[in-house]
Amino acid sequence: MKILDKYVAKNFMTGYAIAFCVLLGLRIVIDVFVNLDEFTEHVNLSVVQVIANIFNYYGLQSMLYFRDFAGMIIVVAAAFSLGKMVRNNELIAIMASGVSLKRIIAPIIILAVALTGLLVIDQELLIPSVSYKLIRGRDALPGTKTYDVWFVSDSNGSLICSRKFDTGTSTLYEPVILLRRQIPGSLVWSPTGWIEAKSATYDSKSECWRLDGGIYTPIASYDSMEGRATDIKRVPITEYHTDLSAKDIPIRRKAEFKVLLSSHQLTQLAAEGTKLKDLALLYSQKHFRITDPLMNIVMLLVCLPVLVCRDPRSMKSAIVISFVITSAALVVSFVCKLFATEEVFGRIAPELWAWLPIFIFAPIAFIEIDSLKT
Repeated sequence: MKILDKYVAKNFMTGYAIAFCVLLGLRIVIDVFVNLDEFTEHVNLSVVQVIANIFNYYGLQSMLYFRDFAGMIIVVAAAFSLGKMVRNNELIAIMASGVSLKRIIAPIIILAVALTGLLVIDQELLIPSVSYKLIRGRDALPGTKTYDVWFVSDSNGSLICSRKFDTGTSTLYEPVILLRRQIPGSLVWSPTGWIEAKSATYDSKSECWRLDGGIYTPIASYDSMEGRATDIKRVPITEYHTDLSAKDIPIRRKAEFKVLLSSHQLTQLAAEGTKLKDLALLYSQKHFRITDPLMNIVMLLVCLPVLVCRDPRSMKSAIVISFVITSAALVVSFVCKLFATEEVFGRIAPELWAWLPIFIFAPIAFIEIDSLKT
């Protein structure tokens, strides 16, 4: 059986490599042709620099494309490998020797589970490590992007604002940091003061922001005896310590960029406390990190019994049916992601919507595998 396993595994891995290159390459080529004008907006760049910028941009974006196409690549690879065996009438010969069709698809399932681990590594390790680069627009050069920053919170409960943040120099210009403390036994945060400066530059060695002309101003306390606020004492300050690094700001400034964070980062962000809908987004992302890889395996299990056909004339229809099932699963997952942060029937249930595709398609997969003719 080892020879058969190696043969099936070789066909599957060949199909996986082809599907990987074709799907990701097609995605990149289409995007380049549609958005080529954005890469050429800088008239002072040479052709070589423009091409280098394109390769740099899509080299990083390929991590996101693989995350989105990982499930489809596995299904296409299975269709390729089994289609080749059906076309050469190899399945009939294998069954005639007394080998079960379930035994034939076992190497494909094992390899699919192993390759799904690449998706987990990509999502949890690779993407978060370069997330601050992945949000760069096509018309921006590496290290030259600037953002406005409004009320980005850190683990201290402080809110950071700045009209301009330069990613190249890791500098906030004219920042204002509103300091807060949480009222005991309550979800309400009370302001305690604010910090303002000409600029703040992040020091990666000491993990703090170096303030140029920084001034700390406490909130004036009200003197009930005098009937007026006490004198405000402004204190010079040279640094501000926080867990919010220069790489985190581009990711934390907008909600849609939170999908680039790892599960550990999402857990830390949820612990800081935020709006209800933002919390729903964080919790839904945490659960989808678990269900998305599982859903890829479930899609494969649903499609494999359809693809394992003994008549070469029915292979085309089997491939079409498998792709329709895969598309239906992807559509259901997409709809569930839309409703995960919305209030449905009076409540927000991100956990339910994240696991709903598994509840729908997993029983179908097991029924089809169990009914597979051998």
